[in-house]
Amino acid sequence: MPLAKLLSAVPQAVRIEIDAVLAELPPHRREQLSLRISRWWDDLFEAISAVYPDPYELAGRALLLAARAYAERPDDLHSLDARRALEPDWFQRPGMVGYATYAERFAEPGEGLAGVGAKVDHLQRLGVSYLHLMPLLEPRPDPNDGGYAVQDYRSVRPDLGTTDDLRALTTRLREAGISVCLDLVINHVAREHAWAEAARRGDEHYRKYFHVFDDRTEPDRYEATLPEVFPDMAPGNFTWDEDLNGWVWTTFNLYQWDLNWANPEILLEVADVICFLANLGVEVLRLDAIAFLWKRLGTNCQNQPEVHAITQAMRTIVRIACPAVIFKAEAIVGPSDLVAYLGLGPRAGKVSDLAYHNALMVHIWSMLASRDTRLATHALARIPEIPSSTTWITYVRCHDDIGWAIDDQDAAAVGLTGHGHRGFLSDFYSGDFDGSFADGLVFQYNPFTGDRRISGTTASLAGLGEGLAEEDAEAVEMAIRRILVAYAIVMGFGGIPMIWAGDEIGALNDPDWARDPAHAEDNRWAHRPPVDWAVVAHVDEESAEPTPSQRIWTGLRKLSRARSELPFLHGAHASRVVETPDAGVFGVVQHNPLGVLVALHNVTETTRWISSEWIREQGVEPTAMHDHVALGEIRTADGVTLGPYQSMWLTGLPG
Repeated sequence: MPLAKLLSAVPQAVRIEIDAVLAELPPHRREQLSLRISRWWDDLFEAISAVYPDPYELAGRALLLAARAYAERPDDLHSLDARRALEPDWFQRPGMVGYATYAERFAEPGEGLAGVGAKVDHLQRLGVSYLHLMPLLEPRPDPNDGGYAVQDYRSVRPDLGTTDDLRALTTRLREAGISVCLDLVINHVAREHAWAEAARRGDEHYRKYFHVFDDRTEPDRYEATLPEVFPDMAPGNFTWDEDLNGWVWTTFNLYQWDLNWANPEILLEVADVICFLANLGVEVLRLDAIAFLWKRLGTNCQNQPEVHAITQAMRTIVRIACPAVIFKAEAIVGPSDLVAYLGLGPRAGKVSDLAYHNALMVHIWSMLASRDTRLATHALARIPEIPSSTTWITYVRCHDDIGWAIDDQDAAAVGLTGHGHRGFLSDFYSGDFDGSFADGLVFQYNPFTGDRRISGTTASLAGLGEGLAEEDAEAVEMAIRRILVAYAIVMGFGGIPMIWAGDEIGALNDPDWARDPAHAEDNRWAHRPPVDWAVVAHVDEESAEPTPSQRIWTGLRKLSRARSELPFLHGAHASRVVETPDAGVFGVVQHNPLGVLVALHNVTETTRWISSEWIREQGVEPTAMHDHVALGEIRTADGVTLGPYQSMWLTGLPG
């Protein structure tokens, strides 16, 4: 449809401004923008109409915002947009491996963003093509929830550098084939953010950016169905503010004010921030706490349908202004709610491009503790397939605690109770269960629900710390194998596997995590230690008896290289969890036009066996198959033997 006809319903004043922006662009840029607006108008208007009044007026303002950002976009990023248009599956390809870290804990002390750029070779040796830098936009002074209480979306933390330094870093990494992901906190801002400061000064325009109540009547009605995210540190969901002379919604902490997404100004403000960051070269935005955006009385105020319409609206604005950018939904929610963040029904493929596979992470740890795959197989098999244009983020650990998202119905289906199994996992990984190998810490114990989440590095939860402390060679061996089988699961699942900083060298819990007063009440900092570059310097060295760090480093690099050569692990292909004949072996099958990949993972410390007949039933001929983990040919008439914590990726293709 011609652009003029599309814009005919937009208010005249907005139309005039859009025409003015277009007039300043060279002909080829005008044509490109017009084509994009024509392509994405229907999705934008439909999404806005589902949430807000006066959709033509708001859609017009959104187009003006996108046009301005497009006009300001640097030439090298316009070129990136063009390349991405030719390879829309760039983030689904099996060569994508992610790495997540805090900039100040990855760079050498005091070097900031420039120091991150100085470590590009480390990332490349590990096969990384996607770098997630944890919150680096300017937060309020401590405490600031690890940077998630943002004071200024358009400034970088002064200790890390400036926006020019961020632009230089994204450019350097892009030239090295690495895309940068940043956190964008969209549920709340710091009490010191300019919008909140204006509201506290009595500006009614900005007061409407937040949920403010004169008394406790409405907050108490909401509280009847609201959970507490941080019951130890921040009980309740509302905070009295003297300057506002009212109760403000504060889901996470008293200094983090929830934004009122029912106000369309918030949509435009956040979309403008997204375009600003995109024009600095950021390619992926992790939409933090996205599940909490929309508030509805009588619910837990999570996963409301408006959230998906709002995300679709923002995504279409980005598709017009800076289409190289993709969204990652930080939705740590139950399996039944998760797929909607990638799009269901009419919104399929129109919401976020990436989502965390939280359930896979939880069940990896569940399998390692129980030495049993039946619960994981049942639960993961029930998750619906996601749109083929999207993919999962798979991970063993992240910056956050582990909450045991075990569904009661899933547990009951395999003869367990959800409450009992969640309690078992908390006991096991805090080291309170007899025979546990783990060295974790309880985070945010809720005496009313019994919920106990767990902090700890991958290596500490897998038993490496305990094994080294006791000088038990067998325990150390089993811990290394647990780490590698966990990563073989996430790397062999499709999507983008993420390596948490330090996991590549088996980093243990930071014994000094509480020394910083700003961290003393938050034991998640135990699993966020600085990268030990002295250890990194030695992991590539030849050694007669490799250290645990060397073995883990070598194992992860091997997995990274192997997956990059396997078309089966393209994120567009669904991963199907299958029941194996042995409850100690976790099975995943990938179908591809080239054939089938059968991934087998022994989650126990004892040897297991899978018959050739079963492998053949999945679609791989056992008399002529290749294991892409061990990089060897297998010809068997009987079956395959998996040693303790061994993984196999079996196909009929040669290595």
